[in-house]
Amino acid sequence: MSDTTAISSSKGSHLSRIWVIALHAFTQLVRMKVFYFLAVFAVIAIASNFFDLPQHEGPESVGINVLRSIKSWSLGTMTLFSMVLSIVATALLLPKDVEDRTLYTILAKPVPRFDYLAGKLLGVILLVFVSLALMDVLMTAVLHIRTSMVLEEQLAMAQAQSWPQDAIQSMRQETALHGPSWSLQGAVFAVFLRASILASMSLLISTFSTSTLFTTIVSFMVYFIGHFQADARDAYLQAGHAGEGMIGRILSLLVSLVLPDFQNFNVIDAVIEGQTMPMLILGKMTLVGLYYAVFYTFASWYVFAEKEF
Repeated sequence: MSDTTAISSSKGSHLSRIWVIALHAFTQLVRMKVFYFLAVFAVIAIASNFFDLPQHEGPESVGINVLRSIKSWSLGTMTLFSMVLSIVATALLLPKDVEDRTLYTILAKPVPRFDYLAGKLLGVILLVFVSLALMDVLMTAVLHIRTSMVLEEQLAMAQAQSWPQDAIQSMRQETALHGPSWSLQGAVFAVFLRASILASMSLLISTFSTSTLFTTIVSFMVYFIGHFQADARDAYLQAGHAGEGMIGRILSLLVSLVLPDFQNFNVIDAVIEGQTMPMLILGKMTLVGLYYAVFYTFASWYVFAEKEF
């Protein structure tokens, strides 16, 4: 039985049908070799931290700075990879199904359009999750090894200089803050949430877009606009008159309900500096990510339901 037949003939609950479509979308995306180049780039960028590259040399890049560099490189690579993957993968799915006439076969059985869209989105999110999980394992392994090396070097230096025991213990604790931690995993989760929002937003754009290129360009534009939304909102409110304050706040609230404010997920810099991520921040990011993903999915369903195939 082919993948298309399996999707169209799947019975049971909506969840089981969505899961079948998601697995098909996941397999479909894995077969697109263009993503292998992105994966190779990500692996090379993270694995490069095993070696003493030029940016690790010199007095300004020793000890804790090495660990900061590893986290900065790794999280930056994850962010770039997940952003490109979530947008481009989602932009390719619907046009490819139309081109292959797979979409007509699936919807003619019939498969509910919401199940189809939700399954496609879940497939993209699943691919992003697996990719980030693999990179996270590699980053954590690299960071663990380099943290052990830094601690050994610091301990040898401290013993050679006859540091007191409390100073050595304080140094070890400070270095450990820059090694593998749950806060670092929270930063990776923030990258995943941001990518999930981008995927759901690209899904909405692709439902009324006429080309993959248009969906990709608009999605990237919205992504960059979302990073400056908070700054633009603050500038607008500060420049407004007293009588316009309430109206401005209402308008900014409406905009933020439709257009994601990606500054809510800017926790990477703090984690790189060794700060601990509070559970409240993690919970807030999760709720915000779920809201936008659900909102864009239902908006996509509304637009997609009106289209004729």
